[in-house]
Amino acid sequence: MENSEVYSGPEPHIEVHKYYGGVVPAAVVLALVLQAFLPVHFRWAGYLELPLLVTLYFALSKRNPSSGLLLGMVVGLLQDSLSRTPLGLYGIAKTVVGFAGSSIGARIDVEHPIARFLLTIGFYLFHHAVFTLTSRLLLARHGESYITIPILIASVVNAFIAIALFPLLDRFRKPS
Repeated sequence: MENSEVYSGPEPHIEVHKYYGGVVPAAVVLALVLQAFLPVHFRWAGYLELPLLVTLYFALSKRNPSSGLLLGMVVGLLQDSLSRTPLGLYGIAKTVVGFAGSSIGARIDVEHPIARFLLTIGFYLFHHAVFTLTSRLLLARHGESYITIPILIASVVNAFIAIALFPLLDRFRKPS
């Protein structure tokens, strides 16, 4: 009898993080409230996409595509209801980002600040691409272009915000 098992070496263990009760809903509500009210009073706040950052953070750290997808859907639909966009545009975009972020978080370690910075830029541009594509396909809006200087600036601004926000949210993890 031959043994057909092939040893492929130890599998890397990537830790799945858990949070104290109420942390995720509180972070989502705070991000949505700030996203709704900051741009009204401060012009520069139009660059911020706090609900995306919260969705991305929890998707990357929980590393479960199902929970990332559901979190993105809930955050996106709540953001749609608070903004002047048609219902579902942010919902679709954040659902896709939540799923993709969780899938990537399950495969690589995203704890390093440079990795978080680059992932935030990439996911901001991905989110904007899904939002624009959905808007064009479902609503026949052809006025928005995908890559512009303000979009690139916003992606970098949000990446810098993520560098400060993600370690703050890390403090609410349950010890493992």
